[in-house]
Amino acid sequence: MNEYDSARMAGILAELGYAQADAPDEADLILLNTCSVREHAAHKVYSYVGALKPLKERKPHLIIGVGGCLAQQEGQRLLKGIPHLDLVFGTDALDSLPELLADAARGRRRSHTPRPRTVGIPVLRRGLKPGLKAMVTVMQGCDNFCSYCVVPYVRGRERSRPAPEIMEEVAALAQAGAREITLLGQNVNSYRDAESRLDFPGLLARIASVPGLWRLRFTTSHPKDLSPRLIEVMASEEKVMEQLHLPVQSGSDRVLAAMKRGYDRGRYLAKVEAIRERLPDLALGSDIIVGFPGESQADFEESLSLLSLVGFDFLFSFKYSDRPHAKASKLKNKLSEEVKARRLNALQARQREISLAIHRQQVGRVEEVLVEGPAKKGQGRLAGRSRAGRTVNFAGPDELVGGLVQVAITEGLVNSLKGRLCQL
Repeated sequence: MNEYDSARMAGILAELGYAQADAPDEADLILLNTCSVREHAAHKVYSYVGALKPLKERKPHLIIGVGGCLAQQEGQRLLKGIPHLDLVFGTDALDSLPELLADAARGRRRSHTPRPRTVGIPVLRRGLKPGLKAMVTVMQGCDNFCSYCVVPYVRGRERSRPAPEIMEEVAALAQAGAREITLLGQNVNSYRDAESRLDFPGLLARIASVPGLWRLRFTTSHPKDLSPRLIEVMASEEKVMEQLHLPVQSGSDRVLAAMKRGYDRGRYLAKVEAIRERLPDLALGSDIIVGFPGESQADFEESLSLLSLVGFDFLFSFKYSDRPHAKASKLKNKLSEEVKARRLNALQARQREISLAIHRQQVGRVEEVLVEGPAKKGQGRLAGRSRAGRTVNFAGPDELVGGLVQVAITEGLVNSLKGRLCQL
């Protein structure tokens, strides 16, 4: 979602005459688009903006701004705490960016963090220049109010974009050259068009019919709302990729209840079984928080055992941290940083073993790969993504970039696959 919002900001700035600088030292304007889901992300913002103070002193005309979720959360406090900061704008204030920048140029420091609207989503399709892949927001906000989460407070309540508007944007992106589109929402499974009552599986099927579109992904799905119909659409629509992010957050029923997730371990595992019955080649990813208040060693062992039981292809894992407004911040029995760090290290080590084993199982398969560009380590190698979203590196000519190729997998690593280009 933040990447999508950053692209929207870039489009607005291009219309105002800005061009992207190669380095902060060359910039007249520096904007930070922020996250506040984890405490560590918030700390990084203060650190980064603080490090810009000498640059601001050398270049008094430099405008520095902070937007996104932390801006929405902190608002005026950011301006008071950072004297060299010029503007703060919240999650629902992107359309005010031109006005805020004009005020900053005149020396007026402002914080603009309106409450996220309850209906409608402002979509600024300025500077539509997609690459091979593009993102499209279908809904924003969340109504679940999980006890650890700040999202409903900084992104607002759930609201869905009209289906015709989404279809129009997807069609325009495909016509402009986007071949893979990822649909975004805090919980896409809650999508519902207000007029037609079209739900997310129905929307996914419609988008899959757009000419010029090769691949379709989406994120994120809440387990309690994952429906058999969505699984069926994923299995039946060729353009929908075999990849799913299904955050579990904990393997312990006791912790899941305290998190107010709306499901237990058994229900989650039943949905995983249903998914894999219809989509045996699906790559399944998840999120897990370690060190939730009151989490016992036995609770943590339940999360570890879930990793082994499910066999996640990829995992985003975090230490619990208190977030403003979230109910869990008021809970007692907080765990020490030492315990949380130890558990996170153990969880991540186990996941690396699982990811490596899964990737080694891919050896000998032939995968359809969308070629995205040079591999990170270069040396005449290209990189792309398989249908399951795995990174595949292989040797091949540059003219393959932007196309679909068949690659025979020769080696599985922890975070990627190596392969050999099949005969063209």
